[in-house]
Amino acid sequence: MKRFSFLMILALLAVTLQAQTQVERIEMLEDEPGRPMTFEDMYDLGRLSDPQVSPDGSTILYVVTYYSLESNRSNSDIYAVDVTGENSRRLTRDAASDRNPRWSPDGESIAFVSSRENGSQIWTMTPDGTGKRRLTDISTGIDAFVWTPDGAHFLYSSAVFADCADDACNRERLAAREADPVKARLIDRLPYRVWNSWKDDRYSHVFAIPSAGGIPVELTPGAFDTPPIDIGGHQDFVASPDGKEVAYVKNTDEMVAASTNNDIWLVGIDGSNARCITTANLGNDNQPVYSPDGKYIAYRSMARAGYEADKYDLKIFERASGRTWTLTEGVDRSVDEILWTADSKRLLFTAQDGPYKSLFDVPVQGGDVLRVLKGVLELQYTHMDTVKTIELGTYRHDFRLHPDGETLVFLGERMNYPAEVMSIKYDGQAISDIRQLTTTNAAVLEQLAMHAPENFTFKSFDGKDVQGWILVPPDFDPSKKYPMIYLVHGGPQGVWSDNFHYRWNLELFASPGFVVAAVNCRGSVGFGQEFTDGVNGDWGGAPYKDLMKGLDHILANYPFVDKDRIGAAGASYGGYMMNWFLGNTDRFKAIFCHAGVYDLWSMYGATEELWFPEWEFEGTPWKNPKMYDRWSPSRLAAKFKTPTYVSHGQLDFRVPVTQGMQLFTALQRQGVESHFLYFPDEGHLVLRPRNAQLWYREFHDWFRKKLMP
Repeated sequence: MKRFSFLMILALLAVTLQAQTQVERIEMLEDEPGRPMTFEDMYDLGRLSDPQVSPDGSTILYVVTYYSLESNRSNSDIYAVDVTGENSRRLTRDAASDRNPRWSPDGESIAFVSSRENGSQIWTMTPDGTGKRRLTDISTGIDAFVWTPDGAHFLYSSAVFADCADDACNRERLAAREADPVKARLIDRLPYRVWNSWKDDRYSHVFAIPSAGGIPVELTPGAFDTPPIDIGGHQDFVASPDGKEVAYVKNTDEMVAASTNNDIWLVGIDGSNARCITTANLGNDNQPVYSPDGKYIAYRSMARAGYEADKYDLKIFERASGRTWTLTEGVDRSVDEILWTADSKRLLFTAQDGPYKSLFDVPVQGGDVLRVLKGVLELQYTHMDTVKTIELGTYRHDFRLHPDGETLVFLGERMNYPAEVMSIKYDGQAISDIRQLTTTNAAVLEQLAMHAPENFTFKSFDGKDVQGWILVPPDFDPSKKYPMIYLVHGGPQGVWSDNFHYRWNLELFASPGFVVAAVNCRGSVGFGQEFTDGVNGDWGGAPYKDLMKGLDHILANYPFVDKDRIGAAGASYGGYMMNWFLGNTDRFKAIFCHAGVYDLWSMYGATEELWFPEWEFEGTPWKNPKMYDRWSPSRLAAKFKTPTYVSHGQLDFRVPVTQGMQLFTALQRQGVESHFLYFPDEGHLVLRPRNAQLWYREFHDWFRKKLMP
């Protein structure tokens, strides 16, 4: 059994890229035995998120979430680690969830959201985790919050009744609704439900409340949501450096369900002088970030109205003049996270760049955009008089800039290694000193055998390069033949990245003895906007052809794959493609479809995001029926023959559960071997631990039965 230790590779880099003793240790670890990962192993892993660097740069806060099969729930706590990677400690320890830690600007206290008393409220504690006390008692709870940079206020978001002037009104309205035995809903506008919950007459608003305590001031009144109901940024409300102004995001179009026109708004900290700064753009604008000197606001912007997967450009708004300009016109990647340098002269941003994320640097006034950190670093070292090469691939995200202006703190992970807190040095010219600062999951990982995935590229039907992954099972023997599961991602504007995914974990899929392949077909993000646009109006066209060419490539180049034992699986758009496979090919012995789109006509009438089908299929069904008919798998139901396992959740309002029910009915009515796994308490995703355990067990059992006779 061969396996690389991600931790040891990073330890190598932390010391020197030429350290022979560390290299020898890595080679010894390659031969250590390990066992296949189980679902229970995966749920023993702590899931890290939200790193936050202290104002003095000495300490990093982060959140670790554990899921319990016994309690069938999750719990999050706040941890801290020195910036050197030493002295990791747990700051909160409660049965309730503690999350969203934020340093006070002076570094003297930590504010966080906790559900330990009176619902989700803002609490504070000292940097050593003592002195915890609750600061708010908001009847509608706290969803998210930030400090203002001057430390005088908290900004927080909460779902309130739009016509309530204060919290007392919200409290009374909630109590009356709870006591009313009639639970009927009177609906007179779209959307009336979002993702997996009913919207009713409450809206997410942003408030400012003194950090010392006091009465909240509503900053975003009206029947609009901040943050917006969907396609928002990482943080969609933030205060100016002097604490006097707030930038936030909302959509004021009359039909929000059919609009992606999120805009950047500004308002005084007292709620005065609200104004929109992106009225000229009808596409999606979000994620405002003030420059440290207060002169500028950076934000992300999409140009095309109604398209949720358009390219995000990085734009700058100059507060004094009102002038706006774009920094990334020549960059064929979509901006994700935004960081300002301390002198406000440059910006760093991340973007999906192939199956990884890269870090870029650009001057605020415009100029050359420099890619400073790629997803895969090729590192050479000398061992036994031989020059060797390590390709260190890391999926990096949640970047924070250290006060020293050079250290970047982030989360790094791989398909075979869950996220940990890491850091790297960037002096404006070069990257150095990569470090892993936490080892949360070392005790679990050292028991497991998980291969790193192999990256491959092939020419598709039209000569375009298409990228994919292939992952072999733990006890892999290249002389043997293995069954394969062929995965299709959702979106359709999604991507198979080299990250440790908990809901579609390729390592866990492979663990019983399957080869797993995942191809980033047309529609995938990170390969240029033209490639992403390649799915628009062509759902079963170019992406399907890419996938078939990808399968041809795998069978021609990986002789250990048994061509007669191949199954396919996907969710959401990936589930759509499973249904498309059913009507168009007999290359698969079995299919697993989760939350898949089956009938485009009925899907349109029940989903909450109307802008999505109207863009993808160029209008409504009654205006463009030929497009809906052409790409609807339901029109091909008479051809369905492949044994199929269907799973779906009742609370899925994105792809409503009736899509799965219709598919199952079509299969059963024609005598096709099929099963339906129905979750009354899940939405588009299967999140409850015991439900997820059942889902993975059924997934494995289905493909064992069909591919491992």
